[in-house]
Amino acid sequence: MTAPAGRIARRNPAAKLGVVAVISIAAVTTTDPLTPSILLAAELLALPFCGIRLGVFFRRCRLLLFGAVSVTLVNALFAAEQGPELIHLGPLRIGETALFTGAALGLRMLAVAVPGVVVFATTDPTDLADSLVQQLRAPARFAIGALAAFRMLPLLAAEWELITMARRARGVDAGADPVARGRLFASTMFALLVGAIRRGTRLATAMDARGFDAGTPRTIARPQRMRTADWALLGAATVVAAGAVAVSVAAGTFQALFA
Repeated sequence: MTAPAGRIARRNPAAKLGVVAVISIAAVTTTDPLTPSILLAAELLALPFCGIRLGVFFRRCRLLLFGAVSVTLVNALFAAEQGPELIHLGPLRIGETALFTGAALGLRMLAVAVPGVVVFATTDPTDLADSLVQQLRAPARFAIGALAAFRMLPLLAAEWELITMARRARGVDAGADPVARGRLFASTMFALLVGAIRRGTRLATAMDARGFDAGTPRTIARPQRMRTADWALLGAATVVAAGAVAVSVAAGTFQALFA
């Protein structure tokens, strides 16, 4: 997590979650590529105000970028409806309709996921749990459980590295064989899953033993308030989302998801 140095990073977590919800609704209501492109451009322009360094941002999003490109290519290559032929290289044929649909899916994936990455990278987990209880009226049990899960995420990354190094020390290495690499990845993931379940069970038992689910009224040690700047951020996101949809409609590219 980065220090909340940017103006947007200092906003109430509930307001930032509201921004994610507004952007996501605008992105998933249409299947055209123009709307998510505008939303994604607005998100990238807002990065300097989020307090997250570009290197950290792109490092967190590298798998997301790979997934978006993969979604685009898979849909462009294997879509049932290819449309007018656009690219023809030997057996490779990509139609205009398939490429249009694939690009729209990839861009929509980025437009929805990037705000979430920024929010969780610039939000203190404790502040997020407090805001869930105070502004969003979430049950304390859910909020504290979410906080505990959030705190455990770095442990999963550390445990992955530990499992990988332990297997290398025992001579377990896939080398350049892609099939062996896939099997090793699957077995490592299974070991990580088993460890996560065991740790989660122990943590849940310890939290129950300490009275986190006692059912008694809880006091608030860190008050969270929705200030004018928080409402302004939410309003700006709503304007951007509505503007992206309006531009798409005016350009004639808007395609409703359930039309």
